[in-house]
Amino acid sequence: MSQAIPAGQKWWSGGKSPFNVEYGKLMMWYFLMSDAFTFGAFLISYGTIRFSSNSWPDPNHVFRAFPVVGEMHIPLAFVSLMTFILIMSSVTMVLAVGNGHAGNKNGVVKYLLWTILGGIAFLSCQAWEWTHLYHEGAWWGRNPFMNIDGSQSSTNFTNFFFTITGFHGFHVFSGVIINIIMLIMTLQGTFERRGHYLMIEKAGLYWHFVDLVWVFVFTCFYLL
Repeated sequence: MSQAIPAGQKWWSGGKSPFNVEYGKLMMWYFLMSDAFTFGAFLISYGTIRFSSNSWPDPNHVFRAFPVVGEMHIPLAFVSLMTFILIMSSVTMVLAVGNGHAGNKNGVVKYLLWTILGGIAFLSCQAWEWTHLYHEGAWWGRNPFMNIDGSQSSTNFTNFFFTITGFHGFHVFSGVIINIIMLIMTLQGTFERRGHYLMIEKAGLYWHFVDLVWVFVFTCFYLL
């Protein structure tokens, strides 16, 4: 049976929601759900256009360049490196949250730093990829790549690619900024004074969401 609320006490007092979840964490889940709908709408639109087209550019041909090395015979080598970097940053975020639960300030600082560096590395890789594609003639409204059957392709491919990967990149950038703020607050001892590192966990939820979305973006653009 549910416990009766004492007279004069509000049901939302104590920072708990009716679901017995801390309000900030609940609101983060609501935000991530709404953001998931946005990404879902983008990817469903892309999939509808992609599979209603007779042919499409071959990702093994479009995404074959690698910094310094140039053209690679290994398909999707660079984007695989990008994916590995983002996954490893998710691992370091888990470790930062775990150290926060343990009250280990030094551990939180260390793994937040690694997570931030991972995010910056991913964004740097994406910036290089965009720059390379731009120099090859690809941009919004421009598609230099032929379809896999040799026919002329439409600009749908590049329009969707730059819009969706750019939208995801903005989320990664936002996550890096959030983690930098969390790092500053940790160094200043804010969470030690509060007696908990719950904000690190909320930042971790956002970062894991960004990593999960990349799995779908990677699958849609680089594998299909």
